[in-house]
Amino acid sequence: MVKILMMLGFQDIESIGETITESSMWEKVSEFLHLHLDITKEISVSVLDLIILTTIIFVTSLVLKFVYRIFTRKIPEHDKVKFQVVYGYFKWLIYVVIFIVTLDSVGVNVTAVFAASAALLIGIGLALQTFFQDIISGVFILIDQSVQVGDIIELDGKVGRIEEIKLRTTRAVTIDNKVLIIPNHLYLTKILYNWTQNGSLTRESVEIGVAYGSDVEMVKKLLIGVASKHEAILDNPEPLVLFTNFGDSSLNFKLIFTLNDSFTAAIPKSDIRFEIDKAFRENNIIIPFPQRDIHIIEKKK
Repeated sequence: MVKILMMLGFQDIESIGETITESSMWEKVSEFLHLHLDITKEISVSVLDLIILTTIIFVTSLVLKFVYRIFTRKIPEHDKVKFQVVYGYFKWLIYVVIFIVTLDSVGVNVTAVFAASAALLIGIGLALQTFFQDIISGVFILIDQSVQVGDIIELDGKVGRIEEIKLRTTRAVTIDNKVLIIPNHLYLTKILYNWTQNGSLTRESVEIGVAYGSDVEMVKKLLIGVASKHEAILDNPEPLVLFTNFGDSSLNFKLIFTLNDSFTAAIPKSDIRFEIDKAFRENNIIIPFPQRDIHIIEKKK
């Protein structure tokens, strides 16, 4: 009996010791979790706050990925790139909102954080003003689809084919294979010509002047003939010749034709000018140079 009591007593003592040990360990863990990091006098963050913040951001990331998969499940492949860019904009906005709300929920003085960084935020805001204009413009481009990948655009006299629309800039390639980097805010502040928004067919023209006294019907016939023979010019709609004006030194005409690839329009237009010069020489049609008649009046003394 004594042995049994001793054994029971020993077990109780052992159990009490384990309880004390577990309690001590929990206190250490609790103390570590509530250990505060004093960033400033008014801003203090505990280890537990950081763990909660990290966990919430991680969960938010998983939720956003799930939502992205749901929304892109039935979207055509060529539209997924547009949605992905817009999704990227709003994803970071959600992260910022979640970050601020979580800090406020765990007891961090968010007002103090903003107050402490007010001067810095103002400086960064002024420095990044154009940066955010580019980002907002990029969102507008993707929403209204004024510019899409593959479009041929003209901006400030520069022509390029759109290769990629990024967060801040648009990447285009010119006809001479030079890369054109366009800040997106220029789409809102400049006049943009989209050559292919209504389709790949574009109407191009070549202007020419002939000397006064030339047979204008012959001029029209020759211009139509030159345009009709070029392989890059479409037969429908047919080439058209306009008698535009009686100039100071010439009778002015415009040859209008249709191309299927306006990006390389400079090449067929150059070919047509060569052929026009050749045809006019063969038919004695003179292309005049600018000239002025000067009358000298002598005053009698």
